[in-house]
Amino acid sequence: MAKPEILVIGASRGLGLGLVKEYLKRGWNVTATVRDLARATELRAAADKSPGAVTFETVDIDKADQVAALAKRLAGKSFDLVFVNAGVSGPQDQSAGKVTSAEIAALFYTNVVAPINVAEKLVGLVKPNSGVLAFMSSRVGSVSEESPGFMPLYRASKAALNSMTKSFLAGIKDKPITVLSMHPGWVKTDMGGPDAPVDIHTSVAGLANVIAKRAGSKKHAFVDFEGAELQW
Repeated sequence: MAKPEILVIGASRGLGLGLVKEYLKRGWNVTATVRDLARATELRAAADKSPGAVTFETVDIDKADQVAALAKRLAGKSFDLVFVNAGVSGPQDQSAGKVTSAEIAALFYTNVVAPINVAEKLVGLVKPNSGVLAFMSSRVGSVSEESPGFMPLYRASKAALNSMTKSFLAGIKDKPITVLSMHPGWVKTDMGGPDAPVDIHTSVAGLANVIAKRAGSKKHAFVDFEGAELQW
């Protein structure tokens, strides 16, 4: 029996790297994208421990021509899961009066526009009926839940990603796939910081379990790494 296949967009570190390791442990074949393979030392080390199970692709999702080229290189492949993980936290000072137009444009392009462009280019590679397309969203992107007020620009970018994902779905009504907007928890990563209560392994194992349970539903859901549905 052929191994299931996952494509991880943004796999060099943090949660993306964690997803690669988790799915290798589960016996999947992994296609992992990075911006610079020479700098992805931990990812390459993980691949060395699973000979033949990892394929590397280089792409900067902020560059539309590179995304289009990636889609051409992957044409004809079929994935059980495409996980669009890449994202940034944005400027350190996130007050509306301090952010520059260049900073906000970069944040929203990377966290909102680029992931949807990736999805539009690669959705045809997701296996019909059983396949899953997942976006790394965040609970802080909920506009229904009370906001603690921190990182308002990052929060706004995740809310915008959720909104754009719904618009994207309107254009693929004929495709029988499951789409998940996923909250990984507050995780100990470069973005989450050392005080975060959830480690990477716990987060990605939870995400993988939720994906396995939701696969085949052919619905869109906003869920966390423990399976709870979140408010939009």
